[in-house]
Amino acid sequence: MSAVTKTANSPVSVSANPKEKKSMPTIIVGLSYLLPSLLLFSVFLFYPMIKTLYLSLFITDTQGNPLNFVGLQNFLYLFTDPNFLQSMKATFLFVLYTVPIGLIIALFLALIANEKLKGIGFFRTMFSSTMGMSVAASSVIWMFMYNPTIGVINKVLNLVGIHDVQWLLDPKYALVAVSISTIWMNIGFTFLILLGGLQNIDEKLYENARIAGVSYWYQLRKITLPMLSPTLFFIITVSFINAFQTFGQIDILTKGGPTDSTNVIVYSIYKDAFVNYNVGSASAQATILFFCILLVTALQFKLGERKVHYQ
Repeated sequence: MSAVTKTANSPVSVSANPKEKKSMPTIIVGLSYLLPSLLLFSVFLFYPMIKTLYLSLFITDTQGNPLNFVGLQNFLYLFTDPNFLQSMKATFLFVLYTVPIGLIIALFLALIANEKLKGIGFFRTMFSSTMGMSVAASSVIWMFMYNPTIGVINKVLNLVGIHDVQWLLDPKYALVAVSISTIWMNIGFTFLILLGGLQNIDEKLYENARIAGVSYWYQLRKITLPMLSPTLFFIITVSFINAFQTFGQIDILTKGGPTDSTNVIVYSIYKDAFVNYNVGSASAQATILFFCILLVTALQFKLGERKVHYQ
């Protein structure tokens, strides 16, 4: 709206609404708060993303400089390349093996650690202890445990009459072995997040349920899981993204082998970019991985968020 005023020299003058004058400084103040984050995101996120997408359309030299524009040729080649298709298969199997099982185990541990028992703090510390270990240290521990000669896992299997298993050398078991170690590495973080969610549930809901005489399982289905659903939604989303981006344990335990059975997409990108010096192909794979993660995350928000119960 505008204000109409009358003066001696000019009979009628129109002045802007005072509220409109204040809107511009407010925007500038808001942008100035966002500027540091925008700069960091621009340098470390947006520019690498745009550069990767740009390089995926080129044949590059060994230094990663674009030589010839080939359009979508890198993408078309990847979708007919058996090695890349094997990487896609290994990646999706790895995500399938690690995320659901890891979440179920972490939820079970969080439920029993949420009980008010004497000495439960010790078990909470033990359950979350894997979060304090680096991927490198954890991978070395599991490398010794999977060792066919001195590994404790084969020794336990021998006690029950099962012959030695080449965990990291047999294509049938390598991906499963890496998945088990990954579940163990991630379970501390998942456990802590879920335990925090459980402890934020209003205790009066359980008191009312106990007065009503409902069973533990009914409380679990009708109170605990619905109240925990925002935390579950968050941890499921983060776990899927992390599983798609797994690299460290693959590099240390198997280096993508044997026979590419554990050659997930991120490790394939690493080999193409820094071993084969084919940056164009590596950029195309990174772009495909980005859209895979984006699609899975969008589906989670589309389908999963409907069942989230916000208090």
